[in-house]
Amino acid sequence: MAKASSGDRERKSDRTRRRILDAAAELVSRKGFDGTRISEVATLAQLRVPAVYYYFESREALIEEVVNIGDRMAIDNVRTRLAELPTDATAMDRICAAFAAHLEMVLKESSYTAAAMHTLGRLPEDIRARQLDNQRETGQLWRDLIQAGVEAGEVDSDLDPRATRMFLFGAVNWATEWWDPDRGSLDETIETFKHLTRNALSGPRAAPSAPSTLAPVFSAPPD
Repeated sequence: MAKASSGDRERKSDRTRRRILDAAAELVSRKGFDGTRISEVATLAQLRVPAVYYYFESREALIEEVVNIGDRMAIDNVRTRLAELPTDATAMDRICAAFAAHLEMVLKESSYTAAAMHTLGRLPEDIRARQLDNQRETGQLWRDLIQAGVEAGEVDSDLDPRATRMFLFGAVNWATEWWDPDRGSLDETIETFKHLTRNALSGPRAAPSAPSTLAPVFSAPPD
């Protein structure tokens, strides 16, 4: 019998590592940092517990990698969507496209991105410190987007830029808690978010936007 080549072994190793990460992302997205156990990760990945520790030295190291992947997936999608905009896109167009791209990843790739969002503020101090270091560069992207909108006169100058960003991120990151694809498609939900964002940031002095033709994303709560 021919022996497996080193390349085959590396590919198998990569696949196994990815199975572990996929399982951990699924669990963290549902149970959070504190509720995720290595034994559950191993079961979901169809591996034995020692196999998980072969690839990751601790539960914390595994979850940190999941969070980092989720962060990278989200910001990569944001940059891609921004790059796809026409050259004459307004500052508000860019703001809406960026936050909609983040929302798209939270809902569409919920295992990793939602895992990253759900662990905010709950990670151990050392992991959180490293995560914040990684986010400083991307944080500037979001600050620049809002500031460009203010300078262009498209974002209400009475709004506090930092609070504006945090409110938008809060709305986006919480969407996994209520979104139901049976009651509103992903595209409808994203378009509704963009419409709300544009109206909220424009302020009372902006001209009213055209009436929306979107179908309702969810019904009103009962009386």
